Amino acid sequence: MKLSPGSRFRISKSRTKMKRGVSISLVLINLAAVLERADENLLPSVYKEVSEAFRVGPTELGYLTFARNFVQALASPLAGVLVLRYDRPAVLAMGTVCWALSTAAVGLSQRFGAVAFWRAVNGLGLAVVIPALQSFVADSYGDGARGTGFGVLSFVGSVGGIGGGALATVMAGQEYWGLPGWRCAFLLTALLSLLIGLLIFLFVDDPRKLQVSRDGKKRSPDGFSASAWEAARDVAKVRSFQIIALQGIVGSFPWTAMVFLTMWFELIGFDNRTAAGLISLLAMGCAVGAFLGGYLGDRVSGSFSRGGRIMLAQFSVFVGVPFSWCLFRLIPQAATSRGEFAAVLLLMGLTISWPANCANNPIFAEIVPARQRTMVYAFDRAVEGGLASLAAPAVGFLAERVFGYGSGPGKAAALSKGLLLTMALPWCLCGFLYSPLYFTLERDQAAAKEQELIPLVGSSPER
Repeated sequence: MKLSPGSRFRISKSRTKMKRGVSISLVLINLAAVLERADENLLPSVYKEVSEAFRVGPTELGYLTFARNFVQALASPLAGVLVLRYDRPAVLAMGTVCWALSTAAVGLSQRFGAVAFWRAVNGLGLAVVIPALQSFVADSYGDGARGTGFGVLSFVGSVGGIGGGALATVMAGQEYWGLPGWRCAFLLTALLSLLIGLLIFLFVDDPRKLQVSRDGKKRSPDGFSASAWEAARDVAKVRSFQIIALQGIVGSFPWTAMVFLTMWFELIGFDNRTAAGLISLLAMGCAVGAFLGGYLGDRVSGSFSRGGRIMLAQFSVFVGVPFSWCLFRLIPQAATSRGEFAAVLLLMGLTISWPANCANNPIFAEIVPARQRTMVYAFDRAVEGGLASLAAPAVGFLAERVFGYGSGPGKAAALSKGLLLTMALPWCLCGFLYSPLYFTLERDQAAAKEQELIPLVGSSPER
């Protein structure tokens, strides 16, 4: 049965609050983040099994990650365009269905080319979902609590990443109903994603849709006030956005390269369960660190309004360099070093995961008016993700062509050298690229507040 906009509003409004003021909308939004990260971690967790199933090496595996990330980057502005015409629950539901169906298709694919194609389609779904999630959170919290809100989103998302990665790694070595375990993990994640997409469509309210205009009529502040081109142009001209996007291009390389960590641990000699446990420790550290970074960012923004968030981000980026060196050079690369790897991965995760929530995401919400927030997050994904998607093939290329990855005990050593180069060097450069924000941020924040006062023209979009 098709619901009218008014009836859908009445139904969803009656269910958007739980006891003690917890919003069902935010609960479902965070559950979507859980499934998104679980889906994201599936393939890297079973690289070894996929490599054996399709008889491909690290370079080809890297292209799978590249295909998804590159399409995601190119299609990210689509989220900003869709939000100009539809409310975000509908946009989130569309993206979730797209990523869920493509995830199921990967699990059923019998050819490597088909896997690559469906991973690219998966990127299209994520391109729509992630910016809409981020702008939803930005609109749900005030300036003094926005970092914590993003921290919560990252924390629960990381929990999903831990669960998805660990589940896929453990299932990979088994068979279920005659299917390899890694395929079953993809199908299970797809089913859960479809369920979350349906719940979001039915029960989530857009916080901006419920705002009341000066004439007393509800409307979306995006509305038809500006074309997608005008919104994109305005966002691209903001100097602080340009700086954060530039550092993000460089800073995303290490995170994309880390998709090979599970495979690297297995090549060292760890079994599937131990490798999954080590990666889970890193993910747990990142989950707690992401929340901690957002909380600390909110605290320092009150005391050091001009540069507190920036300083925290620089510290977090720079500490990734010594941790990478410890991981790939100082600790003996053998299964007997499990304790040392565990300690380094946990501490690494706790400290390298701050920038997005302590600085980048809260700052984005402050340097553009509210009606352009989805577009700024979408553009960031487009600019940052496009070039960063090259990191995974770069690791495979360096391991195979430069450091001698082949058929023998030298595989792990070659892969570790490729990982070190694509993690430590970008992190070092990324820290310095934050510095110009000290001179541009305050001016751009003031300009955004002035634009917020400009009245909006147009009526509310219909679903």
